[in-house]
Amino acid sequence: MKIVKVETLIDSGDFARSVERERLHDDVLQAIGKIVWPPGSDKFTIRPQKKGNGVPSIRKQLTANLVREELKNSWEKELKIKLATSRSSPGALDAVVKTGYGNVAVEWETGNISSSHRAMNKMALHLMRGKLISGTLILPTRELYKYLTDRVGNWEELEPYADLWKALPIRNGILEVVVVSFDELSDDVPLIPKGTDGRALR
Repeated sequence: MKIVKVETLIDSGDFARSVERERLHDDVLQAIGKIVWPPGSDKFTIRPQKKGNGVPSIRKQLTANLVREELKNSWEKELKIKLATSRSSPGALDAVVKTGYGNVAVEWETGNISSSHRAMNKMALHLMRGKLISGTLILPTRELYKYLTDRVGNWEELEPYADLWKALPIRNGILEVVVVSFDELSDDVPLIPKGTDGRALR
């Protein structure tokens, strides 16, 4: 899978300048780069059928690439972090690793643009409350988005709100978006299966 850009919205404090942050950031970027389609390929090639490809299986590849014994860092899948001021968690995070600085989280967007806002707000809130030291949301470009599940969140729709997150009073933490796309298009590869969460196929 191709990484198009990394948009850093907040980048402050000791962790942001640490060697551990560099190592974990490399973990995430390498995990994205190793996402392939079809299985057994060395590239992420997508069939260019409008709204034809699913997203959850792509996210599963990311977490599988992160949660590996050979990595020095112990990533965990689907971790819920409870806020002290709330009786419930604002939702599980796709992958989290605990560091001496705090928790580092990664979210892969599988829902619509409203879900993208919730994911960003969830991580921003955790940063403000000291429950996270870093949060990263992975989003497709609009070029990739048009071949995925209808209305999945994408960077071009989220970007107008970037200044809002940049203005948050977070003095120690990282909030960023990694924007991804396909390596190639081909009618010769199968569609990526869609999930069956909720009432609609993803």
